Amino acid sequence: MAENKIPYKIYLTEDEMPRQWYNLRADMSNKPAPLLNPGTLQPMTAAELETVFCAELVQQELDNDTPYFDIPQEIRDFYKMYRPAPLVRAYCLEEKLQTPAKIYYKFEGNNTSGSHKLNSAIAQAYYAKAQGLKGVTTETGAGQWGTALSMACGYLGLDCQVFMVKCSYEQKPFRREVMRVYGASVTPSPSEITQVGRKILAEFPGTTGSLGCAISEAVEVAVNTPGYRYVLGSVLNQVLLHQSIIGLEAKLALDKYGVKPDIIIGCAGGGSNLGGLIAPFMGEKLRGEADYRFIAVEPASCPTLTRGEYRYDFCDTGMVCPLAKMYTLGSCFMPSADHAGGLRFHGMSSILSQLYADGYMEAQSVRQTEVFQAAEEFARVEGILPAPESSHAILVAINEAKKCQETGEEKNILFGLTGTGYFDLVAYEKFHNGEMSNYIPSDAEIAAALASLPKVD
Repeated sequence: MAENKIPYKIYLTEDEMPRQWYNLRADMSNKPAPLLNPGTLQPMTAAELETVFCAELVQQELDNDTPYFDIPQEIRDFYKMYRPAPLVRAYCLEEKLQTPAKIYYKFEGNNTSGSHKLNSAIAQAYYAKAQGLKGVTTETGAGQWGTALSMACGYLGLDCQVFMVKCSYEQKPFRREVMRVYGASVTPSPSEITQVGRKILAEFPGTTGSLGCAISEAVEVAVNTPGYRYVLGSVLNQVLLHQSIIGLEAKLALDKYGVKPDIIIGCAGGGSNLGGLIAPFMGEKLRGEADYRFIAVEPASCPTLTRGEYRYDFCDTGMVCPLAKMYTLGSCFMPSADHAGGLRFHGMSSILSQLYADGYMEAQSVRQTEVFQAAEEFARVEGILPAPESSHAILVAINEAKKCQETGEEKNILFGLTGTGYFDLVAYEKFHNGEMSNYIPSDAEIAAALASLPKVD
């Protein structure tokens, strides 16, 4: 189809929305390594996992072979409040860059949580409700996941207890207030209300926290409170399964106009949005049906893929969770208090880690000030203020488009705009005032954290 026929925004109809989630593991010849019991170092059983997670979510977590899971009607009805999400052709950005590249982005910020996180939050809350639970506990970094889960729990009448990484709790007060609007309780982490929180504070006085700390606290409360389970917003297989709706919608929209992306880019923290965006495209690559270039973009302050090791490690700082084989900086790694809170996790999804180890995906780390420069460049021409996390993908998309300008290649670039930055204005203020730093951990710091990895493999 002629280029001028492609609209600025490509929408699917409600009838075209996916009715199933896609399980990328089904097409992986090398499956992600299993979660291990930290006591026995044997693969976790469903019975063991069900003491922490909802039963149905455990089945999704462990299933490496079923390619598609039906989306329950109740979840599909909830999705219709904000989905299908638009796929946008960035004509104005292309013009500004004077690039022959065609740039597309999948926009996931058109809901109150301001991000893609609601796709999995409603699913996890639904299964908790169906199991007859009273409530759930969780962690949140930048606040998008906590906001999304509070919305889902408020809708379904579940209690929601959120441990928010302390630096984000202080930097983003309005995020926590939105959570409270929806009925959630929000505690800065590490805190004095859990045993693991008190231990971390004693060992790291004055720490600004990490996602690993918050996970430990949320799990401790969940396993010690009858009628509660723990839910996680990224990293886990089940989360990438739910987030596959992003990529499924994006592919359906592109297929409408006969567009095949050459490069697919996503920011990478724990892996939820990146895994969701690339899922159906990666599936085609694994099956030998098409080829794509995938780029994971992470902060230089928390360079999990680019400087971490592919090893078994704890998913949490308190070392109470199962061991996962993943690219990791060490569960005791304390990232600097930068403004991409959703990307400050020491480990990466086991699915994405396996794909990266097998050479199906590449990774880049970028500096904070460069990310905010790209965010402003995007905002001024495309009219959306992007979240700092999403802006990592924007930066690399711009860089790839500039390469096309130099070579004259007409590549199709797709990236994930996973959320809006309207709760991140403190970060933008620091950028404008010249107060933003580009902290990069030294080799010695990373080596010290990696030295604490459990001796498993």
